Amino acid sequence: MGIFSKLAESLKKTKDKISDTFARVFQIDRIGEVFYDELLDALISADMSVTFAMDLVDNLREEMIDGSVKDKEEVKRALKSAIIKMCENVEDFALDYPAVIMLVGVNGVGKTTTIGKLSNYFKNKGKTVTLCAADTFRAAASDQLSEWAKRADVRIIKHAEGADPSAVVYDAISSVKAKQTDVLIIDTAGRLHVKQNLMEELKKMSRVVEREYSEANFYKLIVLDATTGQNAVSQVETFDEAVYLDGIVLTKLDGTAKGGFVISMLAEHEVPVAYVGVGEKLDDLEEFNLNEFIDNLF
Repeated sequence: MGIFSKLAESLKKTKDKISDTFARVFQIDRIGEVFYDELLDALISADMSVTFAMDLVDNLREEMIDGSVKDKEEVKRALKSAIIKMCENVEDFALDYPAVIMLVGVNGVGKTTTIGKLSNYFKNKGKTVTLCAADTFRAAASDQLSEWAKRADVRIIKHAEGADPSAVVYDAISSVKAKQTDVLIIDTAGRLHVKQNLMEELKKMSRVVEREYSEANFYKLIVLDATTGQNAVSQVETFDEAVYLDGIVLTKLDGTAKGGFVISMLAEHEVPVAYVGVGEKLDDLEEFNLNEFIDNLF
């Protein structure tokens, strides 16, 4: 299955929900007020924020002045154009080497699995990769990460369980600088975004990277479980306040009909999506492309 079909399959549940609205409403109303009301409901049920969905429908209404429009594909094109315009302030995620990537997020979102996929992604680009097992609190976390390192055939730096995470980061930086590694990926312990002491720990690890490896390009990416939809937005807000996020990695997109939250989150918070998980396999990770995402949403 190719790149485009993987993303299309991942977004199928969300797309089906919105497409059903188009098909049903065009039969009875073409593009009148019933259509706009039904579309608003469909967008909100796909987990776009209420504010964004209302603004989007208003923008579409202004664009489609002629209420006699009969071609639903024309309306879809106008809707996509309106979304692009509403997301115009979101910069594309770009990565330069040498790179340090620190993954953050709450428990259970798939950070460790994502690290395995990212390792494979960069290896396929011909880059050298080292993993840093800075999740020293969760039982067997480093063992799990070691298994992913083995599968992706990359190096890993780890300490004993309960060690200071910042010390592991320090040693990993020393190693990658000595070996001139292209990419260092740091695993961190899952943490509730309301636990201030754990956020302070992330800040400490960030300071170690910035102090000890200032010549590297440092990226802080939050991993979000797409099945949580709008509930993930508060995580972005809190982690961004703590460590200033550079991007988002979406996981479990294939398991939800709530894919619409991605669009409203981009427009309202302007943190770019960097990568998207599109399956369970090691190579099921793709760079995010807004136009492709929207094309597969409607």
